[in-house]
Order: sequence, then structure tokens, then C-alpha cells
Amino acid sequence: MENNWLDLSSTLGLIATGVLTFNFLLGILLSTAYRRSLLWKRLPEWVKKVSLDEVHNWTAYVALVFALAHPVLLLPDATLKYKLADILLPVNAPHQAFWTVPGTLALYALIIVIITTQKVVKNRLGFRAWKNIHLISYGTALLFVVHGIVMDPLLKDRPIDWLDGEKLVSELCGLALVVATVVRWRYYMRRQRRIA
Repeated sequence: MENNWLDLSSTLGLIATGVLTFNFLLGILLSTAYRRSLLWKRLPEWVKKVSLDEVHNWTAYVALVFALAHPVLLLPDATLKYKLADILLPVNAPHQAFWTVPGTLALYALIIVIITTQKVVKNRLGFRAWKNIHLISYGTALLFVVHGIVMDPLLKDRPIDWLDGEKLVSELCGLALVVATVVRWRYYMRRQRRIA
């Protein structure tokens, strides 16, 4: 049963990365004028009726559950020697402490983004402050992907196997995030030139 906790933790971490990537891509889409695009107009009506804002919010909640469960599942496995303090502040974690920190920072950033997106908090912050806080999602995505790529899934401090299936998931998510960020930046720059 010991390895099952580690396997389950790794699986939930990968699921969280996938859901967060989808959530991030939705967020980028929502920040554009996607409803005016020809592609959007050609979609079936039932697709256009789906509230992408709600899907974006709910995928963040789902990702948060998986991201929270990911490190917590290391606690029951006594052979890993993780304590709650190692999860909350992993600088002295028993395995790969340096690379555990980005995952923990990403989790805390995700919590901040989700809390500040709640209507009551968002309204009190105002749009500009909320948007500036929400922009930490870019760093959060980077931290999640880096954590997923460099961590040894067996926590044996082995070197990175770039072609390992679990690493490929994180690498593909990272690639999708980079491409989407570049496309979004280009969209922003074109829009700025039109305004100027």
C-alpha cells in the first residue's frame, strides 16, 4: 500500500496540471474578443450557450482540490517521511526540497487567485487590482510545470527523464502554455497598435 500513496499523489499532480492548463487556456480565451471571431460564430449554438466564465471558475476549483490532495497524500506513507510542515513550507522536505518549493508556491498562488476571484473580494478590490493579482496566473502556470518536470515521481532524487510519460504530460502542458501566452501577447500588441 505504501507505493500506492505516492502513485496516487503523482497522478493527482498530473491531473491538476492538466486541469490548470485547460483553465489557463480558457482564461486567455476569455481575455480576448473571442465572441467576435469567425471560428466562434461558426460553432453550434449549444456550444456558444456554454458559459466559459463558469467553466473557467469551476475548473479552477477542481484543479485546487487535486493540487491540495497531491501533497497531502504523501503524509500516510511513512517511508517518505513527509510531515505537514514539509508540505506547508517545504524548504526542509525529505525529498527534492528545492524543487518542491515551486509546487508549493504555485499552490499558494492558485489559492490567492481563487480567493480574489470571489465576487465579494473582486468587487472590493476593483477591476485593476483584481486583474493585476490575476496576472500571477502566468507565474503559477510556470511553477506548476517546472515542478512537474523536475520532480522525480518516485522521490528517489533521480535525474530528469525527459521522455518519461509523466514528464511528457508536464512538458506538453508547458508547451501549450508557452504557445498560448505568445499568441495572447501578439493579440495584445496588435490591439494596442490599433488603439494608438
